[in-house]
Order: sequence, then C-alpha cells, then structure tokens
Amino acid sequence: MIREQLTAPSPQELAAFLTRHTCTRDCLIQVAGLAEVSYLGRAASTAELGTYLVLIKQDGSLQIHHPTGIKPMNWQPKTDRITAQVAEDVCMLLASRRSPEELVQVVFLEPQLALALELAQAGGFVLKGSEAQMQQALADHPELIEPGLRVLNRELMVDSGGIDLYAQDREGRFVVVELKRGRATQHAVSQLARYVRSVQQTLGAQATVRGILAAPSITAPARLELENRGLEFREISVLPERGEALDAHPQPSLFDL
Repeated sequence: MIREQLTAPSPQELAAFLTRHTCTRDCLIQVAGLAEVSYLGRAASTAELGTYLVLIKQDGSLQIHHPTGIKPMNWQPKTDRITAQVAEDVCMLLASRRSPEELVQVVFLEPQLALALELAQAGGFVLKGSEAQMQQALADHPELIEPGLRVLNRELMVDSGGIDLYAQDREGRFVVVELKRGRATQHAVSQLARYVRSVQQTLGAQATVRGILAAPSITAPARLELENRGLEFREISVLPERGEALDAHPQPSLFDL
C-alpha cells in the first residue's frame, strides 16, 4: 500500500517525490507540514502560514485540509497540470486549470511527511434510494452538482430519450445532466452525448449546451471518452434526505477564505 514515504524531506527531495508521483497519476499523494497557500483565478486569496495536509488524488484533484474539520479548506476539483520546483530553498507545488483559468501554489516551508499510497480500486458504490429519488434530491438541490445551477425541467423528452435534469448555469448556458446511482460507464457517456446533441440541434448553433454526468464514480475508459467528447463529470456520493436543509453556510467554490 505504501509506495514511498519520506520523513522531513529536503526541498529537493520533496520536489523530486512530487514530480515522480504526479506524473504517473496512479497513487494517492499526501504531504503534511508547515506551508503557505495562494490562489489566482476568478479571485485572488492567500492562506496564512500554518500546518496543512495536502492531498493529490489519482484524478488530479487537489485538497488542502486544516488540522480540524471535515471539509477541505481549499480544493481544486480537477487539475490540468501539476508541477513541483525548488525556488529560494523551498519546494513549491503549482496546480493549474485551463477552464476556468486558475492557479494554486503551495509553498512547503517545513514539510514533515510525504506519502505515496497505492489504493486498490473500490467495488462499485450505489447511492441509497432509487434513481428517481436521486433525481428529486438533485432537482431540489442543484448546487450539489454545480453552484448557481438552476433546474428548468425533469425527464425532458427529446428525440433520443428522456433527459434526467435540464438546467441552466449561472452564465446562461444550457446544461444536460445524466444521473447514475452506481459507477458510470461508457454507455452512460454515449447516452449523455446523444442528449446533448439533440438539445443542441433543437436550440441551434448559437446556443451553448454543456453535458454533465453525475454519479458516485466513473470508470477510467468512460472518463477518457467523456473528456474526448468535451463533457463533464461530477462525483455525487452523498445526497440530503428528503426535506433536509443544506448548511446555511455552503462550502465555498474555491479558496473563498
């Protein structure tokens, strides 16, 4: 399970460690120690010097945790590029996205522990309840899929079938959401692509139509096909019970300190 472990690594050792394991994207990376975090993108922010736990998952998602609390202090749901370098005798981790354009920088001042863990693929996970209940919960709380999302219709019929959720994002773009209770496969991706194509043909070339596949997990071939088609994935593993109110202070979108 432990692929590599470093205790109190030097900046050069940590940079080499991060480069080695972020390139392969086949393990879970954890780095704990004294660090500073800054973000530049839709806004700009800095997390003061403190002790943090940095997690980098196989899909490139980044989480930065405080010593307390269950939610990450900051996170990036997807990264297009992760690099590590040594500058001014400290190790700097840079994680960037292209859309939206964002950059997260973690400066490790006193790293105490670096771990690369090989985790076996978990068995299929199925959300509690039926797909209809999942649809109802996400129609009531579309912010679980994406902040600012507004549901326009459920089970909207098009020539290729019934769209689970038909929505509009905060920028006015139309969104087709396909829901799966279990791990999403290539079949689900093809299904979503057909729905997006049907809506695009109906609205015309002037409209922008996004496609989102929402499920507890997705297979590697399905994720690759999804990205090749320009579609998106949202991990939905926990849903509110019927009638349950969400936290009055929702989790910030990114580095909302």
